[in-house]
Amino acid sequence: MADRFEIGNRVRVRLDDPVGHTRAPRYVRGHVGEVVERHGSHPLPDAVVAGTKPGPSTVYAVRFAAADVWGEGGHTVTVNLWDEYLEPADGA
Repeated sequence: MADRFEIGNRVRVRLDDPVGHTRAPRYVRGHVGEVVERHGSHPLPDAVVAGTKPGPSTVYAVRFAAADVWGEGGHTVTVNLWDEYLEPADGA
């Protein structure tokens, strides 16, 4: 499977509120960030915990402006997020 996003792409974290385990932190859900690195393909932890046999999924390092996430701060925060948690920021 080809990577959906390239370094420099703007992505939005899905606003899902799943039942059970997820590695998508609540504080970034719904926010837009920039892909800054790809970390290869790894099983989706949500599926592993649910007991399914997930295929590999691309993990991206996504950088967010702290002011966008928390309303203040001149720094950034970078979060590793699986492809399933992301959508294009423009909604395409």
